[in-house]
Amino acid sequence: MAKIKVKKVKSAINRTLRQKRILEALGLKKIGQVVEHDATPNILGMVNKVKHLVSVEETK
Repeated sequence: MAKIKVKKVKSAINRTLRQKRILEALGLKKIGQVVEHDATPNILGMVNKVKHLVSVEETK
């Protein structure tokens, strides 16, 4: 299965509670932190909801 690296690039201050919880569910706490996930529909949907706060890179 394909993997993606998700990096938090912007703060969650002044964001909705839903967006804050999505970042927490992805495992992102600090700006610059990178986590790796499988590219499942659930994960991709969460990333899409906070795409303005994170950067995404595909890995093999």
